[in-house]
Amino acid sequence: MTSQEVDLLAIAAHRDDVELTCGGTLAKAVRAGHRVGILDLTQGETGTRGDATTRAAEAERAARALGVHVRLNAGLRDAHLQNDEPSRATLIELIRATRPRVVILPFPVGRHPDHRIASELGRDACYLAGLAKYGGAGAAHRPFKILYALAYREDPVKPSFVVDISDSFDIKMTAIRCYASQFDGAKAAGEIHPTGQDLYELIRIQSAHYGSLIRSAYGEPFFCYETLAVADVVQLGVQSL
Repeated sequence: MTSQEVDLLAIAAHRDDVELTCGGTLAKAVRAGHRVGILDLTQGETGTRGDATTRAAEAERAARALGVHVRLNAGLRDAHLQNDEPSRATLIELIRATRPRVVILPFPVGRHPDHRIASELGRDACYLAGLAKYGGAGAAHRPFKILYALAYREDPVKPSFVVDISDSFDIKMTAIRCYASQFDGAKAAGEIHPTGQDLYELIRIQSAHYGSLIRSAYGEPFFCYETLAVADVVQLGVQSL
């Protein structure tokens, strides 16, 4: 395995997106001994707060907090993401370089157009990266599983599953707090709508809600289109009655 290859790769539009939606899951995977990577599609240069240089430094600190092995940036235009041939070619090369078994993408619906387009672009690139004759650098590789981070969505979509992040919630929050330019004093961010409460408290409340669905302190929800297989029904968790 090369230094860039990972077992799990989270792809998102902006620096800080993965920390918000699946940071606890990434930290948990690292603790379990998996190689974990993050691929930010843009540098966040058009964000209302901060700038690309500041956010790059924050992203590096957050990556260290999570313990991830690789953090890459595709250099696509912030607020101008497109699912076009040049963008797919860039992403295909990075997927082939990292060769993940599992990819986490943004949910296909989002407030920010970049979030929606990142989801579609990521899924298409994951498929095309597996075509040996497609062209571009790197040997063909297609991830085995695609998951969608469902956190903060208000759509009537039930999670396919929730990851218990009770033991990694503090790490998630440490990583999120690395983005002081974005979140200190904020009341909303990305897919998180304002309620008047502090943003960090909103994140805790949301994580506690998803945790309660699996009888745990904190959780992160995910959606996948495939039906999940169960090896042993006797070992199923989450008490029914």
